[in-house]
Amino acid sequence: MENTIVERQPRKTENNANQTHYYVSLTVAVVIGIIGVFIRFVPDLLPALDQWIFAFSLIANVLMIVGAFMAFKIVFAILGFGKK
Repeated sequence: MENTIVERQPRKTENNANQTHYYVSLTVAVVIGIIGVFIRFVPDLLPALDQWIFAFSLIANVLMIVGAFMAFKIVFAILGFGKK
């Protein structure tokens, strides 16, 4: 019985998760979401802004939605679901 060794090509890995731009973008998305959370509570800290509660809530909700959308998009890109 003869032992044969078959040469094979090395596996190609894309290391998609190790790219720095994903994590910089993810950090920006989280910061946008956190800013949205803090903006929501500004009228509670400054009673003079009580008449602007709707505006602050609207801005906060938009920022949180944008941050969450960016975060999901980046996470799915890291996982490879965004590729064609």
